[in-house]
Parts: sequence; structure tokens; C-alpha cells
Amino acid sequence: MVLGTEFENLHQILRNAYDEMMPLCADMADVARVIAGIGALFYISLKVWQALARAEPVDVYPLLRPFALGLCIMFFPLVLQAINGILSPVVVGTSTILEKQTFSVAGYRAQKDKLEYEAMVRDPETAYIVSNEVFDKELEDLGWSPKDLLTMAGMYMEREMYKFRKSVRDGIQAILEFLFQAAALVIDTIRTFFLVVLAVLGPIVFALATFDGLQASLTNWFTKYISIYLWLPVCDLFSALLSRIQVLMIKQDIAALEDPTFIPDASSGVYIIFMLIGIMGYFLVPTVADWIVKSGGAGTYQKHLNDNVNKGAALAGSITGKTLK
Repeated sequence: MVLGTEFENLHQILRNAYDEMMPLCADMADVARVIAGIGALFYISLKVWQALARAEPVDVYPLLRPFALGLCIMFFPLVLQAINGILSPVVVGTSTILEKQTFSVAGYRAQKDKLEYEAMVRDPETAYIVSNEVFDKELEDLGWSPKDLLTMAGMYMEREMYKFRKSVRDGIQAILEFLFQAAALVIDTIRTFFLVVLAVLGPIVFALATFDGLQASLTNWFTKYISIYLWLPVCDLFSALLSRIQVLMIKQDIAALEDPTFIPDASSGVYIIFMLIGIMGYFLVPTVADWIVKSGGAGTYQKHLNDNVNKGAALAGSITGKTLK
């Protein structure tokens, strides 16, 4: 629990660092306004010149685009707050799911440890291994004959071996849990860095989008920002899934420990395997988040549709030509 608290503090530090870096967006807005002004001048001049050259009426609606981008640049911190305000409920929701699952794991794990201790004490052959009172009582019942001394040595060795196996198991679990938390912290750190870069340079992207031919940069910026922002919810959902799997495993162990004839062992191979899967799975979070948001929109869809229609028409024409021959 202490380790989890320390990592939670580090995650909170990253969130505070992101908030403190946001005022830099206003500094970039000054540079972006100059670029946007030049871009708007070229964009409007090009559209008006094309309309005059073709003797067509000037369409005013497309000319409003640079002005809208200019307003976004002027009030970019508000634009960023609006985007974060829309996405933050997703983060809060997934964090709540993770907290519930983590609380369940802690409760069931304590219940499992208690039942495991009771099962070991219930068996006369293993009671002295975990209970100091039973161990001292059995030592008192023994005498000082060579056979009794040999039995005492075996009892001490078996007790120490059990402690050693348990300490090795707990040590491996502690290391894997540390790496599991560290992997989540690595993802969150990279996420915060990317978000800060995108946020600080966001006004420049909006300014470049005023130039004709660079409009796609704005769509790509929104796509990347939303996708990277969703890294944390995806991490929380992945952790919640692993926690739920742990709950189901612990429930299965509890059901077995409630059987009076069941003798527990110190192995936890399945738990270690799932921790390794979790560590590797964390580094697939960017890929999963990228599946959620894709740039393109209706324009890209229409382009693909037109390409497919043209290919289909060409194929149909070739088949018809061969048939007529």
C-alpha cells in the first residue's frame, strides 16, 4: 500500500507539472498570431484571386476560416481547457473503476492470507511452521535424546525453508509489482511530455493551418492530442482488468482454502505470470489508444469511396469489353 501511495504521488506531480506548463501557451500565441496573420492574408488573397480569375462570385464562407483560427489562437488556453474538460470525465471514470478493483484486491488478499494461515495451523504436520506457539509446544514435548535432537533440527530446517521460500516468493512479487507500477509511471511521464509539447506548440499548429495546403496539420494535432490524452484511461482500464483477474484468482484460492482437507502451498506462479503480462501489456497502451481516434473524417472516407467506385467501374468496363469481344 505504501508503494502504491508513493507512485500515486508521482502521478499527481505529473498532473501538476502539466498544469504549470500551460501558461507557456500564451507566450506562443504571440508568435502564432503573426504567422496566422500572414497565412490569412495569403489564403484570402488566393481565394479572392481565383474567384475573380474565373469570373465567379466570391464565396465568403471559406474566407471565415482564418478568422476562426485567429480567435482560437487568441483564446487558446480556453480552447485547451474546453478540450480537457470534454476528455477529463473519461479519465475520472476509468480511475474510479480502477480504485474499486484495487480495493477489492486488497480485501480479498487479506482474507486469503488469513484462511491460508488457518489452514496451515489446522494441519498438525504444518502448524508448527507458521505458529510460534505450536512450535514452542512441540519443542517442549521433545526430550534430549539423539532422536529428539534430530527431530528438532529437522523442524528448524523445515521452518526456515518455509520462511525462505515465502520470502523469495514475496520478494519476486514485490519486484514485479514495483516494475508494474514503474511501467505505468513511464507511460504517464511520456504522456505528460507529449501533451505539454502539443499544448505549448498548439498555437503554432493553428497558425500554420491558415495556409492553403496545411489544413490537415490541425486535424492531425487534434487526433494526436486526444489519442495521447487517452493513454491514461486505457492504462487504468488495463490495470482494472488485471485487478479483476487477480480477484477471480484469489476467490478461487479462498474457495479451496475453505475446504478443511486442502493443504496450501507457497507457490504463486500464475500470479507472477499475470504480473509479467501486465508489465508487457502497458507498452501496448499507445497502440490501443491510437485505435480509438483516427484522423481523416468524411473527406478521407469520400476519397476512399471514390477510389473504390472508380476501380469498380474500371473493372466492370474491362469485363464488359472482354464479353463483347
